[in-house]
Amino acid sequence: MGEGTDKPVGDSATDAAGADDVTSAPITEAIRAIRLWSGGWLAATVATAAGLAIAYPGQLWPMLPALLAGAVPAAAGLLPGLVETEQRRGLMLVLWGVMGGLACGLAGGVAGPLAVWCLAPVAAASAYGGGRRMAEGAALSFIAATVAALAGLSGVSASPPAGPPAYWAGLLALATTGLGLGAGLIMAERRRVRRESRRDDEVERLRAVLDEQPWLVLSLFPHGRVRALHGTAPEGVSTDAISAGGLAAAAQAGPDRAAIAEALRAAASEGWAEVGFAPAGAMDRWASVAIRRVEENLLLAVMRDATAERARESALDQARQDAEALAAGKSRFLANMSHELRTPLNAIMGFSDIMRARMFGPLPEKYGEYGEMIHESGQHLLDLINDVLDMSKIEAERFQLSIERFDAREAVSASLRLMRLQADGAGVKLRGVLPAEMLEVDADRRAIKQIVLNLVSNALKFTPKGGSVTVTAQGFDRDFELVVADTGVGISREDLDRLGRPYEQAGDNTRRQMGTGLGLSLVRSFAELHGGEMLIESTLGEGTTVTVRLPVAAVRGRDAALPAGDNVIAFNPLR
Repeated sequence: MGEGTDKPVGDSATDAAGADDVTSAPITEAIRAIRLWSGGWLAATVATAAGLAIAYPGQLWPMLPALLAGAVPAAAGLLPGLVETEQRRGLMLVLWGVMGGLACGLAGGVAGPLAVWCLAPVAAASAYGGGRRMAEGAALSFIAATVAALAGLSGVSASPPAGPPAYWAGLLALATTGLGLGAGLIMAERRRVRRESRRDDEVERLRAVLDEQPWLVLSLFPHGRVRALHGTAPEGVSTDAISAGGLAAAAQAGPDRAAIAEALRAAASEGWAEVGFAPAGAMDRWASVAIRRVEENLLLAVMRDATAERARESALDQARQDAEALAAGKSRFLANMSHELRTPLNAIMGFSDIMRARMFGPLPEKYGEYGEMIHESGQHLLDLINDVLDMSKIEAERFQLSIERFDAREAVSASLRLMRLQADGAGVKLRGVLPAEMLEVDADRRAIKQIVLNLVSNALKFTPKGGSVTVTAQGFDRDFELVVADTGVGISREDLDRLGRPYEQAGDNTRRQMGTGLGLSLVRSFAELHGGEMLIESTLGEGTTVTVRLPVAAVRGRDAALPAGDNVIAFNPLR
């Protein structure tokens, strides 16, 4: 087990918190090896000390204390919790250095029989994990040897002892240190082999996963040459051709290969690119490859079969084109029906006017009432047809604005006069706020009138009896602004998001049956044809304000607005 990998499994909480209680941590193979090594060192040292005490009872000083000092770190290594974490192993190396230096000093310093124990930290480091631990152990050994040498030079340590005890103690020091280094190196080599084996296993597992996944994953040089490839190639793509000729060899010769080459350049410079192409071995199929820069000279590419996706996109595009063609055909049909629809309706309106005027004599009361109903229904039908035809022309891009310069107050007041009877019939106050001075615009007169009529009609439809509708016209620099505000039922948030689209209506079913749902969409279209916009603000239960702003004003500066009284237009077009 290598450096940084021999922590006990499940001991992350201990490492993070630095807790002292690690006795419950699982015992790993590395910890068992450390304890076995420490036990061998301790057993050899204690056995030697016991033999010297029996064989030479009168010559125990200073060898016996020195041997016991060298046995202390080995005994500590057998205690639970002292070698389970990286931090504590580092502290144990310090203990090996201190005790090794102490044993060396007690036995006569670097000239004594236990001088080799200054290398005890190196031996312990090789057993504890190798790698950077060896550097720490070497540094601690150097410090221990330096301290022991300085102690000998300064006379602090005793003179090196002689005789059999010193001989056997020196032999023990050489044996433990040599065997310790050898055992540690063997353990380190075993850890290295296991680490490499695990790494190889992981690489093989990863390679197996890559080979089994449904896409083709490629490691590339920036110019497109293949480093490695794994996975399943799309139908028509030859992995042999890619390996030999690079990524571009996957596509048909010509524009597709040029597109892949451009994608490689884009990925190398910008970090990412994606391109589609026809595989070299299947012109009726389609593949795509996404390329990402991983390193300066390394690109990673993922190639997949995109035939089904391309077919879906083509089907959706065709369906969109068909829908657009159908809508355009419908709009053209309705626009071309203008004459056919209006001609018989004009005849109905004309004959009903004759009946209403009783041009050929009196009519019975019931017939006169029917004539009024015919004229009213014909007028309503004509309004609906005009809305539908105008929207159809706009959708068919056949609506032409007739731009002229005129006083916008005239168009607004004329529309208000037409709506007055409807407002009086509904019991709603219709007010106008127009500037006292001329408000010239360069616009389509009929479109301006239609905007006012549609907005006021819509406001009256949603304003209950006793409410009010206020129409304000004013100029701001180059903008002509028309505001229609009512005190009606308001519009819900759900309906507000839909309004302005053709044939969309708000309110309950009763109110939806009162029109075609084209009023606001026509207003929006007329505004956009003039380069302007329509804005709707509404609060449910409090009313609605619709603002139409057109960049068509012919005069600069803001005109003073004069508020009008109830049901009175603040402008007299005959003045």
